[in-house]
Amino acid sequence: MRTEGKPPPRRKPAAEQPRATAAAKPAGRQAKETTLYGLAVSPGIAIGRLATATEQAPAIERRELFEDQVAWEIERFDEAVGASRKQLAKLRARLSILPEEANRELEPLLDAYAQMLGNSRLTRNIRRRIGEQRINAEAAVAEEAEGLAEAMFAAGTDDRATRQRRADEVREIGRRLVRNLTRTPWRNYSLLPHGAVLAAELLTPADAALLEPARLAGVMTEEGGLEGHTAIMLRALGLPAVLGVPGLMDTAEPGTMAIVDGRAGIVTLNPTATTLAAARKALAAEMRERQRLGRLRRLPAVTRDEEQVELQANLELPIELPMIAQSGAVGIGLLRTEFLFMNRDDVPDEDAQAETYIQVVEAMQGDPVTIRVLDWGGEKQIESLVAKGIVPGAGGDNPALGVRGLRLLLKETELFETQLAAILRASTKGPVRVLLPMVTTPDEVRKAREVYDRVGRRLRRRGLDLPEHLPPLGIMIETPGAALAADSLALESDFFAIGTNDLAMYTLAVDRAETEASHLYDPLHPAVLRLMQFAIEAALRIRMPVSVCGEIAGDARLTPLLLGLGIRSLSMSSGSVPRVKQAVRSVAIDDCARFARSVMEQSDPGRIAALVSGFQTKHDG
Repeated sequence: MRTEGKPPPRRKPAAEQPRATAAAKPAGRQAKETTLYGLAVSPGIAIGRLATATEQAPAIERRELFEDQVAWEIERFDEAVGASRKQLAKLRARLSILPEEANRELEPLLDAYAQMLGNSRLTRNIRRRIGEQRINAEAAVAEEAEGLAEAMFAAGTDDRATRQRRADEVREIGRRLVRNLTRTPWRNYSLLPHGAVLAAELLTPADAALLEPARLAGVMTEEGGLEGHTAIMLRALGLPAVLGVPGLMDTAEPGTMAIVDGRAGIVTLNPTATTLAAARKALAAEMRERQRLGRLRRLPAVTRDEEQVELQANLELPIELPMIAQSGAVGIGLLRTEFLFMNRDDVPDEDAQAETYIQVVEAMQGDPVTIRVLDWGGEKQIESLVAKGIVPGAGGDNPALGVRGLRLLLKETELFETQLAAILRASTKGPVRVLLPMVTTPDEVRKAREVYDRVGRRLRRRGLDLPEHLPPLGIMIETPGAALAADSLALESDFFAIGTNDLAMYTLAVDRAETEASHLYDPLHPAVLRLMQFAIEAALRIRMPVSVCGEIAGDARLTPLLLGLGIRSLSMSSGSVPRVKQAVRSVAIDDCARFARSVMEQSDPGRIAALVSGFQTKHDG
């Protein structure tokens, strides 16, 4: 159909104001209990009335245009792009109140969305469709997004799940653009009643970011998978969830009593009195366990034979400081500073950085704070560095390698010196340590220390009251090269922090999120453990502090192994501290040492996993 005459009046693209429906309890007699099965995505028990947040489907009518309407239609599309960017900016702002894991999951996804809304293949082709085919923007977006998504899924050597995620990202941007073009309302999760169980056909990661864990009891969806962005987000938010429940929306009625068992992957609708009583009993046991762990907050992290263990927290954003205080952690073992450089066009100056570091140091009230200097890698899009021409806009063929971490800072000394000066200013307010990322040679540490000392001398000349010996300067052990060179690196460093996530990745040549071999990623692989052991022993030989700050530090099942290897300092997400403290208080060092020796004698990862499980079972018993 061709539209004649003048273009219709302009309509401002829709704001992100979703429309929701939250149902009341239906009247009538008790319906029959129904049990549905899905994917156990996020553990926990949720009990509540079922509610839905409906999303009206946009009406996409393919219209042919006259030539003089094409420019206006492209302008409409550009306005929808601008509105979409603003919505993504609002989502970025929400990152500051999301848990660390959710933040890590959504940030790169938002980066990918932002790139697609820029001068991308998607936007270029949409404009070309409008101009060459003379069709309206909605139709051009829908056709191009679906065509590109199908092409991305069909092409490439990545595993099916990875290709599906990338295709879904394209469809999500298409969906956002179409909704803004048609002014179709979005879901509004803020209207859901407190204590409700949300039922939906599908939740996107952006949808999950808008959920309020304090308002909802749990989540169930008809579509979705175990390893998608949404699943990771729901786990990070701590919401019991079951995804991929066939026929859910045909069965679930708003107001129905529902039980979500996020550990077993079971949804129960209209539970009988017996079923409901059992679920309430399980929920009560879950709450008692949380309370029991909460009481550990004020107790020391000491083993049964009185060996002191330092449990610290990783910090992504200053807003997480209250969670650290509640967890019982005794300091910050890893303050990631990348957040200061992200989502801005300019590089923060010394004053801006110092203000943030001082805020964190003072909030810790005398507990130590380890600040890792900027750890840029090609997979992290930091707009301010790109704008200044310090780093390229894309990471290249292999973003895990090349000029990143300390290598970049030694190349960009002004950037490095500014950050060190800000950290040293904060060190006058409380105990601070400085951590260098991506170190592989002793010479890198020597060069970094020269810069560090030079900055210290300059600050003293400015009148800053710094001690004769600057705060400790340590390094991350996160590559096989660093672990194998640990003896020589220890002579140049004041402390080690072992980053097991990257160490496992580089050792096994496996990226958990992006390759077909992701199932081979295993921090308990003998090669990874031996590299850790080599680095730990190099530090202990000269009585130098050594900690573990990677993912395994927060896994209470592995605490005995780490203690047995000689680790006495662990840094983890604040939510993991209570369970790790419980593990510390339930073991003796001699038992842990014998256990570690038996593990290190193994060459089979499966056997190591069995030993860990066996030790835990014995310990639990």
